[in-house]
Amino acid sequence: MTERIPREGTASTGREQADPQPVPPPLARLPRTRNWSPVRAVTRRLNPDGSQRMEAPAGPRRSAVVDCALYLDGRRQGGDCGYAEALAEARRAENGFVWLGLHEPELAEMTEIAATYGLHELAVEDAVKAHQRPKLERFGEVSFLVLRTARYCQHTELTEKTDVVETGQVMLFIGPHFLISVRHGDACRLAPVREELEARRELLLHGPWAVAYAITDRVVDLYLEVSDQLEDDMDVLETEVFGRQASGRIQRIYQMKRELVEFKRAVMPLQRPLLALTAQMNREVPKEVRRYFRDVQDHLSRTVEQVNSYDDLLNSILQARLAQVTVDQNNDMRKIAAWAAIAAVWTAIAGIYGMNFEFMPELKIVYGYPVVLALMLTISLTLYRWFRRNDWL
Repeated sequence: MTERIPREGTASTGREQADPQPVPPPLARLPRTRNWSPVRAVTRRLNPDGSQRMEAPAGPRRSAVVDCALYLDGRRQGGDCGYAEALAEARRAENGFVWLGLHEPELAEMTEIAATYGLHELAVEDAVKAHQRPKLERFGEVSFLVLRTARYCQHTELTEKTDVVETGQVMLFIGPHFLISVRHGDACRLAPVREELEARRELLLHGPWAVAYAITDRVVDLYLEVSDQLEDDMDVLETEVFGRQASGRIQRIYQMKRELVEFKRAVMPLQRPLLALTAQMNREVPKEVRRYFRDVQDHLSRTVEQVNSYDDLLNSILQARLAQVTVDQNNDMRKIAAWAAIAAVWTAIAGIYGMNFEFMPELKIVYGYPVVLALMLTISLTLYRWFRRNDWL
């Protein structure tokens, strides 16, 4: 007879204790796919008698996974798969990679993905917070590229509260067998980029860096569109300020200045990361892809030149409008001073005759009062004509 060992924390008795019911294994992690619905997820609990009961989660959990695609030899593979299974398949293949698209992920989900793909915690934190300048960093075999996206906001009239440029961010984790795109905001949607890229198999054969090029090219193309639209707004402001009937409000010019500064924060810092990607010493980026990145750099340089010219023009418009306001104020002050001088004639003469002295000129003359009135009117008309001749009135 086999001796039974009492469970820890209970006293040994003469009777044989019944074997406790085995605890069922925890529910296996569901693979994360683009069709996975977190609402169907449940939790296994144990009743006091040892039986299982199913509990629904406290609330629905939104999945940040927009699309997860496996590419082998430049072609997307059919079917849905979790990002872990897709990465394992890509590593087994000779020429395969995974493009995992995320939209505003939460820290918990991003942490699970980072554990699967081997992402650095500092880069993961930056991807979740999404308040970064354009930059390129290297964490082992994974490159972390940050892009600021921009989109022009259509409006019928430019006011001091009009939003002209909407900005967002796209973060890219580029590894040997994967690319993870993390998008914040709706300034640049990546679904059209995926569709266009999947039609160019020869480009997809270059791996994850080809996807990084396509996304960067899309972001910079949006810069050019925003720049062209800003030119129209600048023409409107310039016409209002320098036109025959100048009516441009300084608040509108200042609002345009703020929107242009926001756009510059997205465009200007991207020059250094693109310079690093196109450098000859960069061995992580394939040679053919570096040529594509040089084309993107040329487009970015054009945008930078336009933004700098808009900034200078806007400063000139603002200074011109301030000068116009100063001139208008000086004209108003001259008009006020001219009318005050005319009124001072009447006030001075009336004040003198209001002192009630006994010996004063024209007091005993019958027509003295009309003569004094005529004298005051003559002086006033003379001053009025002199001020008009000198453009004071």
